[in-house]
Amino acid sequence: MSKSTDVQLRVSCLCICAISLVLLFFTGCAREQQAVDLYVDAVMLRELDENEKAIEKLNSSVQLNKRFSLAYSLLGEIYQEMEEYERSVVSYEKATELNQWSFRDYFNLGRVYQIMKKFAEAVKAYARACELKPDHLDAHINITKCYYEIKDYNGALVYGRRVEQIDPNVSEIQELLGNIYESQKDYESAIASYKRALEIDSNNTEVMTSLAVTYLRTGHNSYAKELLTSVIQIQPDNGKAYQHLGFCYLRFYEQTSEKYKLAVKTDSENTEVLSSLKEDMEETIDKSVENYLRTIEINDKDWEAHRGLGVAYAIWGTNNKSEALKTKAVQHWRVSLDINPNQPNRERLLKYMRVYSQ
Repeated sequence: MSKSTDVQLRVSCLCICAISLVLLFFTGCAREQQAVDLYVDAVMLRELDENEKAIEKLNSSVQLNKRFSLAYSLLGEIYQEMEEYERSVVSYEKATELNQWSFRDYFNLGRVYQIMKKFAEAVKAYARACELKPDHLDAHINITKCYYEIKDYNGALVYGRRVEQIDPNVSEIQELLGNIYESQKDYESAIASYKRALEIDSNNTEVMTSLAVTYLRTGHNSYAKELLTSVIQIQPDNGKAYQHLGFCYLRFYEQTSEKYKLAVKTDSENTEVLSSLKEDMEETIDKSVENYLRTIEINDKDWEAHRGLGVAYAIWGTNNKSEALKTKAVQHWRVSLDINPNQPNRERLLKYMRVYSQ
């Protein structure tokens, strides 16, 4: 045994002795004293990584004293460590039932439920943990995440704002708040939260992408393009960034197309302006196609990319009177529907497919 390991065991033994003395102070009968002895044995066995033997001791301990909350708590910890989450939950539930002031047990119960993706149950456990320790950062972060998972955005906002008060420099919470505001179409608040997240973690490509999408939704297409280009520089294989960039260029096409139509009405003899606008329109469609194709190259199951590419080909085919490009548009729309038959605006897409198939 190494010297450091020997020291650790000595410290553990001293701690166990201290725990034992405290427990014995509160126990009176021999049966309860025996339960405490078994618990102390279990603590030692756990220190030696003898988890199965520790579990046996603890089960015997709670048989002798069914109100022994510390034994249930330790069972919960061991089962959690062994990834036997159902048993861990049962143990922590019993521990919290017996000791409603144990922050540690409520917090761990919430964490196990969260791992099991039982987010509603996790919220209940974390809520009590937050009551017991109103300034505990991790408890508030985790309950915010769980509220978000069950789509209770009001609850998520309450605890997310508390996280901001405890520590305003938690990037993942700023990102989560941005997602919540974005889902509620509060784009101004979403942008502010995403920006704060990037101030904390400037190279977070997920936040950059989310901010870019919000910019697209609010018509700030140039800002979106700048962010998405930065994402691709950091992650050259980020398919979502290419997909959103493809859509961004479609937006540029729409803007340029409106300018072209206005120029035709008001300044039709200015061939230089009209020619320049037409070139810009062709370039934006070309860029849109290029980015959508790159998305599909990275992930050919991206239904949104196939749908967007179909739109780009349809515009390109209409402008150039090319049946081949229109056929490509319909092909990609079919692929998009095959991947996701229940996508939004399905009927509109089917209508376009009929029109461009003629």
